[in-house]
Amino acid sequence: MTHTEIEITAELVRDLLRDQHPDLADYPVRLGARGWDNQLWRLGDDLAVRLPWATQDADELLRKEHTWLPALAPRLPLPVPVPQRLGEPSALFPRPWIVTTWVPGEPADRAPITRAEEAADALAAFLTALHQPAPDEAPAGRFGRGGSLADCSAGFAKQLAEATEMGLIPDPDAVRAVWDDAAAAPDWAGPALWLYSDLHSANILTADGTICGVIDFGDLCAGDPACDLAAAWILLPDGAADLFHAAYRPAPDAATLRRARGWAAGQALAHILIGDAGVHGRPGGKPTWGPPGHAALRRLIATAHR
Repeated sequence: MTHTEIEITAELVRDLLRDQHPDLADYPVRLGARGWDNQLWRLGDDLAVRLPWATQDADELLRKEHTWLPALAPRLPLPVPVPQRLGEPSALFPRPWIVTTWVPGEPADRAPITRAEEAADALAAFLTALHQPAPDEAPAGRFGRGGSLADCSAGFAKQLAEATEMGLIPDPDAVRAVWDDAAAAPDWAGPALWLYSDLHSANILTADGTICGVIDFGDLCAGDPACDLAAAWILLPDGAADLFHAAYRPAPDAATLRRARGWAAGQALAHILIGDAGVHGRPGGKPTWGPPGHAALRRLIATAHR
């Protein structure tokens, strides 16, 4: 991980606003969250400032979000953080930053989904609206997302070996079987669709047990929708995946669902490694990420032969 050498404080956020967006500088500023790539500072009641504080990729992801999300947001049925202003690197802060709308709610890794039917419908409506053909200049996904699942097999095998060696996976052979079946499925033959590509519990907001918002669109890209359909196993409670698939349009075919299960297995492994072991750059881990990962693998293995 690469953390910025400059400490991010409320005073720094105000100075940045005075320097580049002075009409916003007098709003109250308070820390909202420290995420994987960015820090989020709430600005008044309706806005937020996001500043990269870890990973060099964060700069590109913020600019991508600022470029593409304003045009996509109006068609999405859930609240999302719509970029309002772009802050450029300066002597005060050497990286770009953005001002977005504020989306209320609690991350699902801290306030899990409990109303399965409502959440399945909300997630299906969101992805149905997002999954429309993307223009040729749409960005490609990171880490193979949106591309061929089979091309990611080496990375999956490495993660599975790590988790197995650490004793984090009770049945690695069953997990491998889910992946192998998914990787053997036919590739996506349709047009490249807009994808969120990073749907996990820290990027989904909840209220009253269901989904109330989606945040952090830095991994927006185009490709195979199976990458996003994996969220049915990652995010939703037991038994809700079928509800989601019944509500999503167009109904996914068998090959797409097989690939989605593979993406879900890979994402679950990453969550377990990050959450339980602090692997991949988070010393001490992110403990709230482990339980969703374990639950997803349990669901995938339990339904492997359906």
